Amino acid sequence: MQSALYPLKFLPLYKNVIWGGNKLKQYGFNYEPLPNCGELWALSSVEGRESVIANGFLADNTLNEAIEIYMGDLVGDKVFNRFGTEFPLLFKIIDAAKDLSIQVHPDDDLAKKRGMPCGKTEMWYVMQADPGARLISGFRRDTEPEEYRAALAAGHLEDLLHAEQPQDGDIFFIPAGRVHALGKGLMVAEIQQTSDCTYRIYDYNRRDADGNLRQLHTEEAMDAIDFSGIRGHANTQYQARRNESTTVAACPYFTTRLIPFDTPMRKNLEEVDSFVVYMCVEGIAAVKSMETIVPMHVGECVLVPAAADSVELFCEGPAKLLEVTVDTDGWDDPAKTDNDWVAQFIGNK
Repeated sequence: MQSALYPLKFLPLYKNVIWGGNKLKQYGFNYEPLPNCGELWALSSVEGRESVIANGFLADNTLNEAIEIYMGDLVGDKVFNRFGTEFPLLFKIIDAAKDLSIQVHPDDDLAKKRGMPCGKTEMWYVMQADPGARLISGFRRDTEPEEYRAALAAGHLEDLLHAEQPQDGDIFFIPAGRVHALGKGLMVAEIQQTSDCTYRIYDYNRRDADGNLRQLHTEEAMDAIDFSGIRGHANTQYQARRNESTTVAACPYFTTRLIPFDTPMRKNLEEVDSFVVYMCVEGIAAVKSMETIVPMHVGECVLVPAAADSVELFCEGPAKLLEVTVDTDGWDDPAKTDNDWVAQFIGNK
């Protein structure tokens, strides 16, 4: 007989990278002996980097193992039928002390043609931006592939790209195919499809620990790139209200709501055919569901099982959570395939 499910919390996974910083230490994360932690993987099902459960009787089991046991009760029946024991989303905190490479991710179709399970659509929530920090999202204008190749060869690629100076709380939706890069001085929460596929386009001629230039994927990226220009700003336009949920991203892979709150909240989950993940991006909070209370602070995730009927949210002073689900409506529509989905979000395309 299976024991009753409950909200799951996870041990952090750290990734040392040449552009990483040390801002995560201010939130109590200890990643010694790594010199700089560029990525904290808060919730992952990526092979070889599966999250380990930190609380309750399932502690020390991986997320994948828990899904194998509880299946649809944990992630939702439709989600389990589609993804099996692989959790479909990856949650990260990225701390960029230096500029990240300019890169692009393939969509599902291209990824599958190249032997990968899926593409990579993602979003960023800017937790902290140093003065003058910038990021790249898309092209300034519609660009021809030949023009792009010439600019890349001449070292002038950035002249074609759309750059912005984000502020704390800004949100950027990055669909597969959009050329993008985080700049130094940014710390963001990232939500993405479970994929670690990245085509690195330009890397400022940086060298790795062995003195070698980092690998570029110039030709692989060509078929992945969306060369259309950004109209207006690339950040999502939204107006959040305290103690309410505001949808800030919606696509076939995830729906994200921002919840800034300073008083207890209760949410009915009976109509939600999906797990619910709460990611803390500001303050100290707690999630109560299925008779279990789980505390959390910045950079931590709590996974509420699909079998939960409701959830209560608490905070110690003002806090902000990202609430993430998978909207399975339309998955059973025979007229729709993965090729027909068009990512939609609140803001400019």
